[in-house]
Amino acid sequence: MKLKMKKNSGVIIAFLIGFVFTLGGGSAWADLEGMRSSLRDQQTGLDFSQEIELRPAVVPYLLAEKTVDEAKAGSRDALFDDDDDALLKPGAKSETGRVSSASGIKGYLQFEMARAYDTPVHWSKMLTRADISAQGNLGDGIKWKLGARMDYDAVYSLYDFYPSAVADDQRFNLYLRENYLDIAAGDWDLRLGKQNVVWGEMVGLFFADVVSARDMREFILSEFDILRIPQWAARAEYFKDDFHAELLWIPVASYNEIGKPGAEFFPFGPPSIPGVATQFKNEKLPSRNLSNTNYGVRFSTLKDGWDISGFAYSSMDIEPTFYRQLVAVPQPTAIYQARHDRINQFGGTLAKDLGSVVLKGEVVYTRGRKFYLASSSYLSDGVVPQNTLDWAFGLDFTLPADTRLNVQVFQRDLFDYDPNLFADKHESGYSLLLNHKLSDKLEAQVTWISSLNRTDWVVRPRVMWNFEKNWRLAIGADVFSGPPLGFFGRFDGNDRVYSEVRYSF
Repeated sequence: MKLKMKKNSGVIIAFLIGFVFTLGGGSAWADLEGMRSSLRDQQTGLDFSQEIELRPAVVPYLLAEKTVDEAKAGSRDALFDDDDDALLKPGAKSETGRVSSASGIKGYLQFEMARAYDTPVHWSKMLTRADISAQGNLGDGIKWKLGARMDYDAVYSLYDFYPSAVADDQRFNLYLRENYLDIAAGDWDLRLGKQNVVWGEMVGLFFADVVSARDMREFILSEFDILRIPQWAARAEYFKDDFHAELLWIPVASYNEIGKPGAEFFPFGPPSIPGVATQFKNEKLPSRNLSNTNYGVRFSTLKDGWDISGFAYSSMDIEPTFYRQLVAVPQPTAIYQARHDRINQFGGTLAKDLGSVVLKGEVVYTRGRKFYLASSSYLSDGVVPQNTLDWAFGLDFTLPADTRLNVQVFQRDLFDYDPNLFADKHESGYSLLLNHKLSDKLEAQVTWISSLNRTDWVVRPRVMWNFEKNWRLAIGADVFSGPPLGFFGRFDGNDRVYSEVRYSF
């Protein structure tokens, strides 16, 4: 494999060494007076900007970066993942008679810098992030959690590399995170409020993880706890022995954050039409009414060591579809708008601990999702409905010398296939994740995700150093390769090196 980092090795090494010393100064130099901040609860993502810059269009998102440990944290064993609670498993209930208490404030401060080293070389991130939460027990089976996060990226104040709409969208954001009440009553638990709902089992795959929206403005590169957007939901769960049932209603849904055209990882850019200009309208989010609410049911059981679940879920799609409208005056223009359609999904998961190997699998059938056409009549809206079947299977190996290896294969099958789609009728791929602890404080990891249909991949080497109590330094790189319309290849010019410093409290 020939990585494009080699030609810039000197710059990369100097950047990594100087990260900690340059970050504070970079943030301090930010022109705060010129900062146009935005405040959003990620349930809406409202904006009123006009966008005109393009990026090649591809199939919808399939993947998200998630480590092995994060995958465990998002499994069925962590449905109620409060730090002070024992993990609730089928048949296991939280204490309901404890006196009222609070666990105090927890969270982290994180500082990130990223340098895109392909021409044109530029700083793509100088981010300061603060995440804070608190939780407690009111007694009588009632618990609570509050959380919020603030992001400020100085790169949009120091430099004018990105369009103003991108800078306004990503310079400063304040988010509500998980904010809910837990109420326990016998074999039932009720959670009301803004919450993460994790139905998937796989490492880094979103097939069965159909509920939570995602912040895709850094593609799949964020850690899973940062990428996930909680939903405003009412969730009732029933536990009895090895059986678990879950009822879910989302009256006000959150949707994927995709950013603005011209951003580093904006996902969509249609092919040009000769003599026709291109323009984007603001995203059209579903109106808030009863017919646009999301709802679903999930059942799971543990039988002879097999953790098996099945679910049905109806929702306004968290992933947008870009519709096209052609206008003739004042000049021929193709106008694109992201919209969200009603989809219905049916699927299931399985997991089995085989000792030193854990087997996991997911399958999801989706009805009603629409896809953009690579070649279509100029008179059409540019999209076509396609029912899909997504499946994935993986093995997680515990190896000697504190080493873990995760291997996965996945595929999307499209029914009533339209040959004008960007994707093939059967889109297949695989992923490899290798993690090794070099010492008690130092570990290295590499993630490789690739298509089997074409040369289209991303590789993500990363080293993490817990150099002091509550402190972590990470350095790494994100390298893309593939055709311009490939799932990864569309970002072939966005290869980057990065560093992160996190203080947890």
